[in-house]
Amino acid sequence: MRFLFVGDSMTIGRAGDWTWRHRMWRHLEAVLPGGYAVVGPRDGLYVPEGEAGDPQDYADPDFPPAARRHLAGWGEGWLHMAPVIGETVTATRADVLLVSLGLIDLGFYTNGDQTEENVRAFVAAARAANPRVRMVLLPVIPNVRAGYDPAFAAECARFNDLLAKAVADLDEAASPLLLATVPGTYDLRTDTYDGTHPSPSGEHKLAAAFADAMHQAWGLGGPYRER
Repeated sequence: MRFLFVGDSMTIGRAGDWTWRHRMWRHLEAVLPGGYAVVGPRDGLYVPEGEAGDPQDYADPDFPPAARRHLAGWGEGWLHMAPVIGETVTATRADVLLVSLGLIDLGFYTNGDQTEENVRAFVAAARAANPRVRMVLLPVIPNVRAGYDPAFAAECARFNDLLAKAVADLDEAASPLLLATVPGTYDLRTDTYDGTHPSPSGEHKLAAAFADAMHQAWGLGGPYRER
């Protein structure tokens, strides 16, 4: 089973981070040893332009290069990933897409309706490349801007409703879609380092959202345990 992580800055991580991708790798090692691969065209962390840093500077230097692969980018959203997901699924032969997108779209590029259109385009392109691909989609999670910008908070809530409807509309037996549950205990003070990007505890909660969704709906793997 070939897993592809798709996401924005919360998924790619910044130089020095563990990333929730690392937490998921540890989980997959425990529940699917030898039965999975992580795929993707990229493998690095984000380093701001003009800053010194190594895109391979993961907090765990023993994080295997093969498990670092992903399709995530700082400042990239559904708008950016929908046009490239088809070719990526074709090239990597991905079976399961773990997708965390939406916050950057709503913050900078598109409204809820436009973002939902990009979700549907993403799903269609992924299925055109692999008609049996599975996808787990995470709604927009709590973030600092929603705490002081009521209009933005309302747009995030509206998009999450639209995303749930899209998942219900597009779910198919041959190519199932899952809507992961936003962690109910997600606390911006402890689970992020800046109100948006996950701290180590937040990384565990994001990985758990995906792992538990797959286990509960598909019987895949097992319940998430911090490792």
